[in-house]
Amino acid sequence: MDSITAVMEQHTKQSFLKRLAGQLGNRILSLMHFAGGFGLLCHRTFKEMFQPPFYFKLVIEQAYNIGVQSFLLVLVTGLATGSVMALQFGYGLSKFGGKLYVPKVVALAILREMGPVFTSLLVAGRIGSGIASEVASMKVTQQIDAIRALGTSPIKKIVIPRLLASLIALPILTLFADYIGLLGALLVSLKDLNINWEYFLTKSLETLRMTDLLTGMAKTIVFAFFISMSACWKGLNTEGGTQGVGNTTTWVVVTSSIFIMVSDFFLTKLFILTVYPKY
Repeated sequence: MDSITAVMEQHTKQSFLKRLAGQLGNRILSLMHFAGGFGLLCHRTFKEMFQPPFYFKLVIEQAYNIGVQSFLLVLVTGLATGSVMALQFGYGLSKFGGKLYVPKVVALAILREMGPVFTSLLVAGRIGSGIASEVASMKVTQQIDAIRALGTSPIKKIVIPRLLASLIALPILTLFADYIGLLGALLVSLKDLNINWEYFLTKSLETLRMTDLLTGMAKTIVFAFFISMSACWKGLNTEGGTQGVGNTTTWVVVTSSIFIMVSDFFLTKLFILTVYPKY
């Protein structure tokens, strides 16, 4: 009886290991499929971007959808982020007599990190999912095939306008979020921390350098590229009807968010070693 139990336990363990190996293999294959397909799409996009015809009207339409319609969302988020950071740093540093350092710390944090990252995460949630669902719907309803049948490249009509619009809109949204975040921090400093606005502005301008702003904007260019390209790639490769469209939307939001957080670390490390001023 004990031998039978031992055999069954061994068989169960082997089955579990086989399932685990199968799932791991499928994950690796999916990752390789994404990397290869994403690379090919980027190659085709850059190749066709400089070849006529050029659809400037589509770029303007997408820039409006991505940028203008996101201003209110960025306004609320930037104001809340700056206010919360000022509160947290203010009451935290006041325990050590460092409340007067709030303008310096908050200004650096917003321009270097909070503005670019939070804005990109919002765009990934709103615009990335929107692009993915729109392109996926076109794919499952065979509109992509119709574009090809008419002799037009789907890359030029679908991918390139969304990529260019994202590269234009996201840095502008980030710049807007930076200023709104600083405004929120200024209002909280005035009301709750007893820091007058002249001191706040003086210390912020004294601390900040143009490199702080430019590196934050540079991050958003990288984020915008990946958000738009991954959304277009997944949309163009969607299968399974309406259920596939939903899965595509979820995949794009999760993947873009992970990429933003991981790449932000490496970009920050690169900027610290190269361009950030040494105080």
